[in-house]
Amino acid sequence: MPSTRALEHQPVFSWSITADGFVFTSGHAAVDVDDLRLAPGPFEVELRATLDNLRRTLERAGTNLEHVVKVTVYLTDMGNYATLNRIYAEYFSSDRPPARSCVEVRRLPYNFSVEIDAVARLP
Repeated sequence: MPSTRALEHQPVFSWSITADGFVFTSGHAAVDVDDLRLAPGPFEVELRATLDNLRRTLERAGTNLEHVVKVTVYLTDMGNYATLNRIYAEYFSSDRPPARSCVEVRRLPYNFSVEIDAVARLP
């Protein structure tokens, strides 16, 4: 069940920055970009919330997932890699998906299991 607890502080970053025809996002996790509500849960739930938040940020910046050129994924357990790929393909379903790096990290803020940042071009 999603948490109703919000971040105890305001982010000290921008969800996205536009520069030279590109949108660069900060790392997104299962934190609602509107009300900062945390939505931790099983990996699939966190991943979908993360990708939905990323999509909203990109749309507000004037672009969308179809224009993403680079993605970086941070996982706390590389055992989730196959699930990541399956769900990721639902969001990035083009013949030529964005370039992507995926790294395992020891820990993420709020003990999330996934964080994703992206670079997209403006249409």
